[in-house]
Amino acid sequence: MTGYGREDITIDSHGTACAAWLYRPAAAENPPVIVMAHGFAAIRALRLDAYAARFADAGYAVLVFDYRGWGDSAGDPRRVLDIKAQQADWRAAIAYARSLDGVDTSRVVLWGTSFGGGHALHVAAEDHDVAAVIAQVPHISGPASAFSQPFLHVLRLIVAGVWDQARALAGREPYRVAAAGYPGELAMMTSPDAAPMAIRLAGDRYEELLPENDVAARIALRVPFYSPGRRAPRVMARTFVQIAERDIVTPVEVALKAARRIPRVEIRTYDCQHFEPYLDPYFDTVVADQLAFLASHVPLARP
Repeated sequence: MTGYGREDITIDSHGTACAAWLYRPAAAENPPVIVMAHGFAAIRALRLDAYAARFADAGYAVLVFDYRGWGDSAGDPRRVLDIKAQQADWRAAIAYARSLDGVDTSRVVLWGTSFGGGHALHVAAEDHDVAAVIAQVPHISGPASAFSQPFLHVLRLIVAGVWDQARALAGREPYRVAAAGYPGELAMMTSPDAAPMAIRLAGDRYEELLPENDVAARIALRVPFYSPGRRAPRVMARTFVQIAERDIVTPVEVALKAARRIPRVEIRTYDCQHFEPYLDPYFDTVVADQLAFLASHVPLARP
């Protein structure tokens, strides 16, 4: 099965317009629909279209959205990562998917990567009508992720976060730090693959997207308290968790421990780092495994 169309739409998330792409397969009748969003401080333009195209070409409808304040979505101030607001955006996108004509609204799949993978697990733990979840290198444990970096670096981020929070309380513009940087730089993510992979993900749009490689520093005060893995036993949907064996951002043992607590889970590990599944030489294998999971548990035709 090949061929699909893509249209630009907006999703109303509690009064804020979230930009989205809606993919419809050309030859599938009443297909399941996959709701997708990116990870920490990332936008759909950073390769989510590559995944969505594979899913749509296989016959699935796909809804890919940007969080409020990020990418092409509305919302001010820009690039302030609000965990609860992003979870609300997920719920709004799921509700929109369930309102669509021409798709099987009873079979909604959540696809999230990194921080978005954590959101997908968090939301699926409360929404038991979700048909399946694909969590690619998901954020699992706030403490494990926050304190996986050197102590002095964590301390610098906390100081930056306190300063940004003080500015917010005073009604001033956010104090920002880089989202992805090189080891030793003041950035939220400084694993060896973070900055190089951010550049590769941006591709030809690197110069255009470079100014958006930042985030309000206050998120450094919140990440340690966000642990979607604690909800793992409450995720009732079929779930596919993909874990990078050399992951520093989401330490592998923490991810495995949480994933094994999901009642109906399939786990696959890959010999790569956190940011490498998005591109060659890993992308084809990673997305093929996702398609195989979908074919087994959310097939195009109902059994």
